[in-house]
Amino acid sequence: MVAISQQPQKMTIEEYLAWEPQQELRYEYVNGEVFAIAGGTIPHNDITLNFYTALYPHLRARGCRVNVSDVKVQVDTKSPYYYPDVIVSCDP
Repeated sequence: MVAISQQPQKMTIEEYLAWEPQQELRYEYVNGEVFAIAGGTIPHNDITLNFYTALYPHLRARGCRVNVSDVKVQVDTKSPYYYPDVIVSCDP
């Protein structure tokens, strides 16, 4: 018997954006392919929070945002979608 993947082999950005919110796991999108995001560890989470804690007061005072892992990021319209550990944006 051949196992059938529950996720499409290749997707357009539009297909990914419609498909991903319906999944139990988070997926990053790179060149038409999707990759499941593994869960983090406690030390990994501690490091992320240390960065957030150090950055937040300095950047917030300048009108910038600091977010952690649950924010999907695309740098430009042709780049992949990622879930970085820490995100800094000064873009309104």
